[in-house]
Parts: sequence; structure tokens; C-alpha cells
Amino acid sequence: MTANTPEGYTTVAPWIVTDDTGALLDFIAAAFDGDERARIAVEDGSIGHAEIRVGDTVLLAFDRREDWPVMPSLLRVYVPDADAAFEKAIAAGARVVTHLADSAWGDRGGRLRDRFGNIWWVMARVEDVEPEESWRRLSEPAYAESMRDAQETLDAELSGRAEGRASAPLAPDA
Repeated sequence: MTANTPEGYTTVAPWIVTDDTGALLDFIAAAFDGDERARIAVEDGSIGHAEIRVGDTVLLAFDRREDWPVMPSLLRVYVPDADAAFEKAIAAGARVVTHLADSAWGDRGGRLRDRFGNIWWVMARVEDVEPEESWRRLSEPAYAESMRDAQETLDAELSGRAEGRASAPLAPDA
């Protein structure tokens, strides 16, 4: 706990606004072993506040009112095994946006979209890689292709285009 942060919470906490917070909590529990901490209904029948812990982070959520815009969240979750978590999330109703791949910086991961429109970066750290080595690896075809695919699939998903766009990353000293 810091002077400004209550015990069990992080300094920054994501909020997820959805049309069915109860189903969202069930998805997070099934896909990412979430531990539900609160689900508070309000008099109109909606959920006015909910909390679910995934790892060391408490995600907060509530139901969207009908005149509010749809606001999908983009979330990254680190898990012990990205392949197993992907399978669990798909079984819980998510669909693949970006297939699992190994990254130049030592993570294995991919992206999923839940039925509420949120996109989850599901990641597992598989090795520690120094920044210089990550940049060197990005010049290798397999890692460059993985980065291109990650950019194109996200761009296509968010833009609605049939084919997404990608742009090669520039090293900090470039």
C-alpha cells in the first residue's frame, strides 16, 4: 500500500463499461481465473459497481446506460501460460484477433476479443531479453513478421477494414 492507494489496489485501475457486467465477470473468472470481489446491483436492475481481481490487479466494471456510447476496453493480461489461457478464453466465448506468437522482447502472446467488444492482449513472459537484443531480433524475419501481423490484425479489427496496416518500428537511436 502507498500513502494514496488502498491495500490490495494498484495506483492505476482499469474500468470496463459493458452492457452485461455480470456476464463479463463470469468471462473473466473463466478465462483468466478472476476472483470476483464485488457485484453491486442498483435499483434499475443494472450493475452499478463490480470488482474482479486478476493476478495483482483489480478490474472495475459497471453496466453501460442505454444513452452512453459503447466503450470497448483494450487490456493486457500477463498469465503463466499464454496458450492455456487462450484456450480457456476461447472456450469462454472469446474469438481470436491475433494468433499466438513469440515476440522479440521475450513474451508469447496474442489478442482475443470478448463478446462485449473488449480486446485482451494475453501474454506470458517466456524469457528476459535485453532491449538491444530485442531490437536486433526485430531484424530477423520471424520476429519482424510477428510484429507486422500484430499490427495488421489489430488495425483490421479496430478499423473494420478487410486488411490492416502495419509500419515497422524504428529503434530509439534511428
